[in-house]
Amino acid sequence: MQLLDGKLASQAIKDDLKIKVEELKKQGNKVPHLAAVLVGNNGASETYVASKVKSCEEIGFKSTLLHLENNVSEEELLEVIHKLNYDKDVDGILMQLPMPKHISEEKIINLIDPAKDVDGFHPVSVGKMVLGSETFISATPYGILLLLHHYNIKTKGKHAVVIGRSNIVGRPISILLSRNDDTGNCTVTLCHSHTKNLKEICLQADIIIAALGKPGFLKADMVKQDVVIIDVGITRVSDASKKSGYTLKGDVDFENVSSMCSYITPVPGGVGPMTIAALLMNTYKACCENHSPLSPEGGNKKDYGGDGELNIVH
Repeated sequence: MQLLDGKLASQAIKDDLKIKVEELKKQGNKVPHLAAVLVGNNGASETYVASKVKSCEEIGFKSTLLHLENNVSEEELLEVIHKLNYDKDVDGILMQLPMPKHISEEKIINLIDPAKDVDGFHPVSVGKMVLGSETFISATPYGILLLLHHYNIKTKGKHAVVIGRSNIVGRPISILLSRNDDTGNCTVTLCHSHTKNLKEICLQADIIIAALGKPGFLKADMVKQDVVIIDVGITRVSDASKKSGYTLKGDVDFENVSSMCSYITPVPGGVGPMTIAALLMNTYKACCENHSPLSPEGGNKKDYGGDGELNIVH
């Protein structure tokens, strides 16, 4: 069994991006700028956003955090997004989810300029992803692809089972794994709460993506020997032995399943860091495409993976 270390893989990506940013500065070109918008005081969201901002600082990106009160009106938030769309210095816009119930997430996401949609949630981005066109892939599915690539895990001809059908992870990764490219060509089964014979389906899988948000759901008797498991779930579970009062658990019963695997992601430290790395990759790509000194015509497109060896940045 080998751990798919997201911290290690994401650091390799950040190190590479840092070199690229330093080169941009030497040439007098614009560096990427990510603007993150956070509404309210959700502890988990604040932690996630802080980690993304810190990662930007580490590699030389410019970052802006707009932290708005929980009672901000939908109209005020729409105006914030509108201003970011027209700010030529901003390359990528991250709208941290979830948002307060009085705000329509759909309306906010739909307003984001697709050219700055580095989270890949805009309908234009999703539609292009489905069609196989060049676009921004949402950060968690993209991070999974980057992790598979980093560890040279072959997907061609494999049976991949995806548990969970969310628009953020399950649906997009099922499409991406089935595409005709270096991290695709799988036969994909997408499972959900109404799937019958789930155990039997999982036992056929060469690759399992667990993304349903139920800690310890995937048990040892549901997987075959040498399976590759990507655990996307991360849930706070009460733990009196911890100073924080909780421990983080994935969707996989790691203690009993890991011995069955050829590769498996830890929780935490697996998919989470890769999501941030993918967001940084998307922001760098947005800067390339939105500013003429870094345009593909200038010969830099392959730095983003568009025409390069890693053909999964779309």
